[in-house]
Amino acid sequence: MPVHEDGYSVLQPEAQSWRPSNIMKIPNADLMKTLGGAERLGGRLWRLPAYSANTWHRHVDSWELYFLLEGAGRMRVGDRTVTVPRYGSVLVAPETLRQIFNDTAEEALWLIVAAPQEAQGGGVPDLSRFYPEDPKTLPPELAGRVWPPR
Repeated sequence: MPVHEDGYSVLQPEAQSWRPSNIMKIPNADLMKTLGGAERLGGRLWRLPAYSANTWHRHVDSWELYFLLEGAGRMRVGDRTVTVPRYGSVLVAPETLRQIFNDTAEEALWLIVAAPQEAQGGGVPDLSRFYPEDPKTLPPELAGRVWPPR
């Protein structure tokens, strides 16, 4: 979808393209890619199924804003677990390990926005910089659960 000549793009809900993430198989929609712009900004919707978690990761250069749109929000940030109310948000600095997770029976929907967007140089990133520990590590709140699905 190209940026309009007046400098904007509009994405209708039915035009969002959802796909499972590579590692944890969490449904997500890459808003910036679909909108066709924003070279220095990343933005995705993440739909966390019941008893699931996204990757345990960090970003080297990016600040990330996490905004909870629907459901119950839980997040690991470094050594802490944060509970986020609907419409609440968390800003996470570069180099800080983070992971959103869902320890309830209901789905949760997050908007995650990052700036600057990493790996713009087109090269293959060193994944150990993003995943200094096993990215599939689940938070203690999901002990005994299996995610991603096998």
